[in-house]
Amino acid sequence: MNSKLIVGIAKSLLLARWRQTLVAAVGVTFSIAMFITLLSFMNGLNDMLDSLILNRTPHVRLYNQIKPSENQPVNASAEFKDSYNFISSVKSGITRQEIYNSGPIMQAVKDDSRVLGATPKLNTQVFYNEGTIDISGSISGVDVEEEMRLFNFEDYVTAGNAIDVKNVANSIILGKGLADILVADIGDVVQVTTVQGERFSLKVVGYFQSGIQEIDKVQSYASIGTVQKLLGKPNNYITDIQVKLHNLEMAPAVAQEYSQLFNIDAEDIQTANAQFETGSNIRSLISYSVGVVLLIVAGFGIFNILNMMIYEKMDSIAILKATGFSGKDVNRIFLLISLSIGFFGGIVGLVIGFVFSVIIDNIPFVTAALPTIKTYPINYSPIYYFIAGSFSLITTYFAGFFPARKASKVDPVEIIRGK
Repeated sequence: MNSKLIVGIAKSLLLARWRQTLVAAVGVTFSIAMFITLLSFMNGLNDMLDSLILNRTPHVRLYNQIKPSENQPVNASAEFKDSYNFISSVKSGITRQEIYNSGPIMQAVKDDSRVLGATPKLNTQVFYNEGTIDISGSISGVDVEEEMRLFNFEDYVTAGNAIDVKNVANSIILGKGLADILVADIGDVVQVTTVQGERFSLKVVGYFQSGIQEIDKVQSYASIGTVQKLLGKPNNYITDIQVKLHNLEMAPAVAQEYSQLFNIDAEDIQTANAQFETGSNIRSLISYSVGVVLLIVAGFGIFNILNMMIYEKMDSIAILKATGFSGKDVNRIFLLISLSIGFFGGIVGLVIGFVFSVIIDNIPFVTAALPTIKTYPINYSPIYYFIAGSFSLITTYFAGFFPARKASKVDPVEIIRGK
């Protein structure tokens, strides 16, 4: 049968019951809009929560882990050579925390085409002296310029300038929570005592705020040279090498390769932050589940409306079949009706979902705990729109498939005889 004629008949049936058609289309539109809005917001939230840690975490961390020696003295004894030796309360041996031969390792890592950049880091535990009270904490010595380039360090410095920690001798950037405890303003001098018992005065040049309060109460930053001076170590003394890759997914393989190549411990970002990835996956799964349920509910609405349309249009269907339309043609007419509702309702839903996302993205979200966040987070990934559009067509197709098949099997003789 002529396709143009089938389209015209489907259009006439749609317009003849335009109120029911509008209700079905609104159901699809609402489902698609909420699907887009929910996924965009939930995944934007995932990105925000992950970035609080992942932006400040190297893709690969090279370090020397403190661990007990695998070769205990009893294993060297000829008397127990062929025995199974069970050793309890094994203590760590003499282990170098610093990275041996760090210069050549740094250069080899930077020359790797997979690496975006690498920067040294030196961590040490200290006590912040507040009158007669000693507050435990830690200072990380960093190469500030590389830290800013690779890990957006300046975004988390909420007061002062990050580069001042390099330009001002014996300076420190305090965690905001720690600065509140010490009541230390920018320009003040704080006293710190190292684990070796040495006491130093450091000038506060800024505040650091990660968004995680427990970290901000203990963590501070200084230049590598300052921390080396605190520890009384030479200028080649570092405890970590932080590596940023071009491709995050390569981190596990690169970490394993570097561990074997440099005979050093290596930790990839996936292993270090597995709990964050698990949480993100669960939240995304919930979002997709709710969105799919919305689309299925809209599909049932279309199914019911088409069923009612078939019952009310039995006479028209009988006349169509009596005038030469085959069951396949009738099936195509009702499938076309269903897909038209899904297509136009889906298009409008995608537009409204995008508008809702833009509105949410411009709502101010200002909190002292998250200094880098200014508005509610939204993820505008095209994949959400593709999934929503596909689901709208698939759902409406199946919603119209069974009513269309029922209409194609209508016997015109029985209908006309009944009349």
